[in-house]
Amino acid sequence: MAPSPHPHDPDPSDPTPGDRPQPFPAPNPQDDLDSYAGLPYEQAERRAYDRGWRTVRGLPPDAVVTMEYVAGRLNFTVADGRVRRCWMG
Repeated sequence: MAPSPHPHDPDPSDPTPGDRPQPFPAPNPQDDLDSYAGLPYEQAERRAYDRGWRTVRGLPPDAVVTMEYVAGRLNFTVADGRVRRCWMG
């Protein structure tokens, strides 16, 4: 009798990707990043998610950030509750 497959092995005939890594990340949404400058952070965050960004992060002006690029992430520099700068990754 053949051993049963490991319970965590994906079924190769399953067409759904599940938790398997995808070969290429989804592209960033087409968006006008300058349109976020001056908005209250909460409004900018809502707008970003509505426009398809997967991750939105607000950072203080003096934040130390790493340089790794994360597809689908939008970063805001926030001062006094308003977006001062916006960039992808």
